[in-house]
Amino acid sequence: MSNMAESPSSPKSENLAALYWRSEILQVMYWLRGEGFGDLVDAGLIERFLGVDAAIGITYLDKLVAEGYLVRDLDFFQLSEFGLERGAMEFAESFADLTKPTHGECSADCWCHASADEADACLAARLHHDHDDHPHQH
Repeated sequence: MSNMAESPSSPKSENLAALYWRSEILQVMYWLRGEGFGDLVDAGLIERFLGVDAAIGITYLDKLVAEGYLVRDLDFFQLSEFGLERGAMEFAESFADLTKPTHGECSADCWCHASADEADACLAARLHHDHDDHPHQH
């Protein structure tokens, strides 16, 4: 799920298509859950977030139920415990490049994430460090 708004055309071979749609659906359902849409979602809601080939992706819902990733309750689907874990992994892998610290940015365990005062102090220290690395030329 490289981008929630648009999705590349899905693979044509059945094996790759099944893997692709499993990843896309698990990511969408994980994201929907995290955004407060609830644990139980219908195919229509999932389809709205899948992208251009959404109708094709929806055909894989029953396969994901059979494989243990989803639980079905009439017309609604829910991530199983296994599906929730896998969805979290798929989502994290998909957005890993966006969540990595960039040059000069702090890591996830930096104290600046704990308080506004620490964030200000950390930013000031980084700016001072960058300033020392690149002295102004007159």
